[in-house]
Amino acid sequence: MKKLYTLFICLSCICTAFAQGLQSPAEFLSYPLGSQYTYHYRIAEYVKYVAQNSKKVKLVPYGTTNEGRPLMVAFVGSEENIARLEDIRQHNLHLAGLSSGPATLSNAPAIVWLSYNVHGNEPSSSEAGMQTLYDLVNPNNSRTQPWLKNTVIVIDPCLNPDGRDRYVNFYNQNRGLLPDPNASSREHAEPWPGGRVNHYYFDLNRDWAWQTQKEVQGRVGLYNQWLPQIHVDFHEQGFNNPYYFAPAAEPFHKDITPWQREFQNVIGRNNAKYFDQNGWLYFTKEVFDLLYPSYGDTYPIYNGSIGMTYEQGGGPAGGLAVTMRSGDTLTLADRIAHHHSNGLSTVETASNNAQKVLDEYKKYFDNGRTNPPGAYKTYIIKNENPDKLAKLAELFDRNQIKYGYGVNRSVNGYNYFTGKNENYTVNSADMVVNAYQPKAVLLTVLLEPKTFIADSNTYDITAWSLPYAYGLKAYGLTESIKPVSSTLAAAQAASVGNGGSYAYVCTWQSVQDVKFLAALLQKGIKVRNASLPFEVGTKKFTAGSLILTRAGNNRADFDKIVDETAAKFERKLTPLSTGFADKGADLGSSAVGYITKPRVMLVSGDGVSANDMGEVWHFFEQQIGYPISVIRYQDLSRVKLSDFDVAIFPDGRYANFPLERIQNWVSDGGKLIAMGGAISQLADKKGFALKSKEDAKDDKAAKKSPDLAPYDSRDRESIRSNVPGAIFKVYLDNTHPLGYGYPAYYYTLKLGDDIYDYLDNGGVNVGVLKKDSYVSGFVGQKAKTRLSAGLLFGVQSLGRGSVVYLTDDPLFRSFWENGKLLFSNAVFMTN
Repeated sequence: MKKLYTLFICLSCICTAFAQGLQSPAEFLSYPLGSQYTYHYRIAEYVKYVAQNSKKVKLVPYGTTNEGRPLMVAFVGSEENIARLEDIRQHNLHLAGLSSGPATLSNAPAIVWLSYNVHGNEPSSSEAGMQTLYDLVNPNNSRTQPWLKNTVIVIDPCLNPDGRDRYVNFYNQNRGLLPDPNASSREHAEPWPGGRVNHYYFDLNRDWAWQTQKEVQGRVGLYNQWLPQIHVDFHEQGFNNPYYFAPAAEPFHKDITPWQREFQNVIGRNNAKYFDQNGWLYFTKEVFDLLYPSYGDTYPIYNGSIGMTYEQGGGPAGGLAVTMRSGDTLTLADRIAHHHSNGLSTVETASNNAQKVLDEYKKYFDNGRTNPPGAYKTYIIKNENPDKLAKLAELFDRNQIKYGYGVNRSVNGYNYFTGKNENYTVNSADMVVNAYQPKAVLLTVLLEPKTFIADSNTYDITAWSLPYAYGLKAYGLTESIKPVSSTLAAAQAASVGNGGSYAYVCTWQSVQDVKFLAALLQKGIKVRNASLPFEVGTKKFTAGSLILTRAGNNRADFDKIVDETAAKFERKLTPLSTGFADKGADLGSSAVGYITKPRVMLVSGDGVSANDMGEVWHFFEQQIGYPISVIRYQDLSRVKLSDFDVAIFPDGRYANFPLERIQNWVSDGGKLIAMGGAISQLADKKGFALKSKEDAKDDKAAKKSPDLAPYDSRDRESIRSNVPGAIFKVYLDNTHPLGYGYPAYYYTLKLGDDIYDYLDNGGVNVGVLKKDSYVSGFVGQKAKTRLSAGLLFGVQSLGRGSVVYLTDDPLFRSFWENGKLLFSNAVFMTN
């Protein structure tokens, strides 16, 4: 490996000699690539430097991270192509059917997009990205210069700067004078939460379609302005693994075209040619499948590109050098060389096949407009919850999926929630999504009620259908219906009225209502809620409705604050002139509860799932704007628990859980919200009503002959207990505060076979599974049997406090929109 390291650095120096003054990364940084990790600001400086000193590069910023670091891409091409970059973009969108302008270019280039370092602690790719940029721009590089005539290359040098610098800071602070290749040394043991994730601990490689994070919103926003023909996402895996590149593993989604499969092979074989020449090990067609739509390979594929993942061995445990299981030493320079080789090889393949790539790209979108995939040619989304429908519309807008409204007619179609074909009436306010459009494949993948899975051994979740994720009743139609209007009639503006009302009532059915409540509580407005439905005159209100009474809010600015806050969050308030209910409890009844302003503690640190903790953190800070205190689990013993009303323990593996102390705090009036694996610390423990569910035992089965399944089938045998992400229908008690704002059901995304026995002794079984609960996605047969009955969501009274059990994650990756109200109920509504 030392020989390879020397060769790589020498090649870099040779290129420098021909660069006509343009500095290589090694010259600019004053150290050879691979000798140390480069901080993000230095990577950004180098990309800016190249752009300022070459007419073959145009730098395009697309935002900043949560920590203020710049996000940018460099467009690379011939001087002619860079000069006409906007014309190329418009022509490319015309090929995709997303531009009304004419096709004006007869010699348009193919577009190749290279994305580096989406996982911050997979850092070698950003180093390789700098070298790739330099080699493409170098005018004396006889290999690369011809490619620039018929390709434009987009280089995003670092998709996750916050995560990268978290890792680089760790490594540079913990390394010795020389790198220690012993994998047990501290420089190979990255601390929690690791650099993989962004500031809010989200995995940015699983957010392409959902775009919940600001880095992804900026990046995918720019991506959709271009829609390249080829996209590569550069990653790292465990350091003992050889390099992985396309073609990908099964399962492929059924709507991936034969051309997209075929060209992955073409690119893979060209990559292999250079790896073979250097004697580098690699593998293909294993592990990394093409199904889940929100990856850096699948999202581009469902948008007409050839999307691919490249995986170099290394990652956070790679350091600058690490001894592999084989006894060889893998260096950072090795990792850079491998990524660099494949980056250039991919551009070469694109250039050699540019016209064919463009022709097939156009055909892909033409087929979408004239022959969309899937059984359903129109999707109807019922407008039973305008806030959730508006959130879905935002997602469609970000992904350039066309939709509309204004249809009034009777139709027959597949009801997502009953699983049957039914006759029903489409109203003018219902959303109509016609499949005959350029983004036909993407919308079909996102809306299909059941994902077809040819191979059950998958890398990620296997179900994500948006009607279930958003909790919106939907229908799939085999006939094509076009919407009448592209916009929905504006809702009535929020207003309090004349300022003399006895009280005001707001719905409780969406995150917008949660934002409204959070803002009122922080402004000192006392808010009540109805524990039972009630009616005043002709107006009906559901359980959970927010009630703002003048009583208890005796302040001159009461109406002004309520009016301004309602307008900000677009809440339509119903004024009441009396507290006397014609049906149900009066407003002064004990059945009308008082919502306190909770002081919330979120547990983080060692043992806690960073992803799950980050979802909660992001929800409070970025979505509802409510303050929380983030407390490290290892510091919990010195925290004054009485300073908090609510403690949230996300999914995790908690060592030395302070059970007695937490139990005493709950008994004194605290509320404990236990999520996922945190629940296992409470189940079957004295004082807690939750009991583990025992699988049915078959004594006869235990006496059967030993397992003689072939060794090479063991992986598939093991998935009989797997639930890699499937949708189940939860039967919900919506009379309980945890179920406020929902119908009598909720669709959950299950990521495992966790389930518990029904609560008794004062516990409330709010969300349960039954025999018919399975809806979509892969579930192993053993897991499906186990999940046929039991508790998922429940609440237990304990002394003066309560424990909320959330077995499944209602905030999953922040795209499971319908779970956010359930989580908010746990925080604000349950007592």
